[in-house]
Amino acid sequence: MNIFMHEFKANIRSVITWSIALTLLIWLFMSIFSGFAVEAELLNQTLEKFPKEFLMAFGMDGIDLSTVLGFFSFAILFCQLCVSIQAANYGFSLVSIEEREMTADFLLTKPIGRAKIMTSKLLAAIASLAITSLVLWMSSYVFINVYRDGRPYDSKILLLLLMTITFLQLFFLTVGMLISLLPRKIRSVTPYSMGMVFGLYVLNAFGDMLGEDILSYITPFRHFDANNIIRNGSYDTLALISASLIVLSIAGSYWLYTKRDIHTAV
Repeated sequence: MNIFMHEFKANIRSVITWSIALTLLIWLFMSIFSGFAVEAELLNQTLEKFPKEFLMAFGMDGIDLSTVLGFFSFAILFCQLCVSIQAANYGFSLVSIEEREMTADFLLTKPIGRAKIMTSKLLAAIASLAITSLVLWMSSYVFINVYRDGRPYDSKILLLLLMTITFLQLFFLTVGMLISLLPRKIRSVTPYSMGMVFGLYVLNAFGDMLGEDILSYITPFRHFDANNIIRNGSYDTLALISASLIVLSIAGSYWLYTKRDIHTAV
């Protein structure tokens, strides 16, 4: 039984759906860029009249919509939320689906260790997310160059912005996987994945609004903030926290899964 192929095929439909949705999202944003850029100065002046806390909450503080990457950073925020939800869905359902559908005992009777089962499932999820990420990368590059109307941009910063997608995918996949192994059974992954993604996003927004730096330590949306990347030309050192949590979540998930008491269907 090829667990990797079984899991990968199970994800194909959602991969196609998310890829198409993200491509359309990037196209929608970048297709109106040239029109916005003409009146960007007026729009920037309008944004300056909004409360700073409001702009911080939506990642628009200090953004220059007349530049290619400034406008793209607004689009990448929505992409980050979308890929985070997709990754969290995969993470929470990675090992919980068998227990929810009462097929876990059947899988574990096969001559294959739990560590190998976990590895096959994790690699299948990563491969699925990689396809979505690749489609997003390609569509971003194509539409930026089609609609930038001759305006220059820094390709290195664009690469850094696109790489935030991969980091967020890995974060929510692995943390979701770890959390899914804590309760006895997860009946539905949607409340967990939506709650975690939007909860961490709200923490990022309120951290900016309230000036509470402590909140920035626990949300990856702050670690990979697009505006900070454009201003500094690099990632914040806080990104190391996300990287550490990814490693710890993988290690913790393997440990919990190998020790987990799997309930049978009988």
